[in-house]
Amino acid sequence: MAANGASSTSPVEKTNRLSTQSTTTEASTPAELSDVIDELLNGLSNKFAGVSSEIFAKMEIWLTVGGLVDEMSRRLDNLEQNLQTNAEERDGTSSPTKP
Repeated sequence: MAANGASSTSPVEKTNRLSTQSTTTEASTPAELSDVIDELLNGLSNKFAGVSSEIFAKMEIWLTVGGLVDEMSRRLDNLEQNLQTNAEERDGTSSPTKP
C-alpha cells in the first residue's frame, strides 16, 4: 500500500486510536489517580531526603576541614611567634612584634 516507506495507517484509524486512548484515560478511577499521585509524591519525597542527606554530609565535611584549617593556622602562628622569640633571645636584639 505505501511503497515509499510511509505509514499505512489511515487518518480514520489514527483518530479511532486517539479516541480509544482518551476513553481509556477517562475510565481511570479516582482511586487509581490517587495511587499514581501518591507514588509520585513518595518518589519526590525520597529524592528530596536523599539530596538533603548529601548536602548535610558535605556541610559536615566542610565544617571539619574548616576547623582543621583554623587549628593549623593557630599552630603556625604559635610556631612563628616561638621562632621569633628564640631568634631575639639568641641575638639579644629586640624586633617589633606583631600586634
